[in-house]
Amino acid sequence: MSALLHRLGAWLHRQMPTHAQLEANRFTAPFTRRPELFRFTRRSVPRGVAVGMFIGIFALIPGVQIVGAALMCVPLRGNIPLAAAITFVSNPVTTLLIILPLAVAIGNSFGYHADIATVEVMVREGASLAQWRGWMLSDTAPAVVIGLFIQSVVAAVVSYFLTIWFWRYWIGHKHRARRHRSLFRDALPEDAAGEGDREGIV
Repeated sequence: MSALLHRLGAWLHRQMPTHAQLEANRFTAPFTRRPELFRFTRRSVPRGVAVGMFIGIFALIPGVQIVGAALMCVPLRGNIPLAAAITFVSNPVTTLLIILPLAVAIGNSFGYHADIATVEVMVREGASLAQWRGWMLSDTAPAVVIGLFIQSVVAAVVSYFLTIWFWRYWIGHKHRARRHRSLFRDALPEDAAGEGDREGIV
């Protein structure tokens, strides 16, 4: 489990934008002056993960996700770099194979008849904001939007509670490892003294 958490942490670290990168973005720069939005605490981490999941799934428009995650983290006091990294849960592979088909299935269950082909082409070709605005007025849009919203809410709630569990597990693991090292250091002199005594007797 610890190895899995280590690999997950390394992946997230690679995806997270740096403070300098966020400061260079004119949309996210105002938030970089609030240090509480960059701390890793037991409250900010689960909130950041939940925000990243929600924005990453619901806002599929390129260039909007990191800004949207930063904006949503402000009132919720979530960790901005972590939220930005989690938005990468939606990428061309996961979006085309999982997120969009599931969104259409959910939306169609409400009585819509969505055509996923157009959305797949827009995602694959990196449609512009103007193209997405035009698509929002189509008949397919309501089904996909409803499906994405339900998906993102469920993913955010599940990831929030999973992160709380992982956080407690990780902190507990660190405490147990520290306690084990402390007991080992305390026992070492006694063992060394015992070996010396045995050597003297022999």
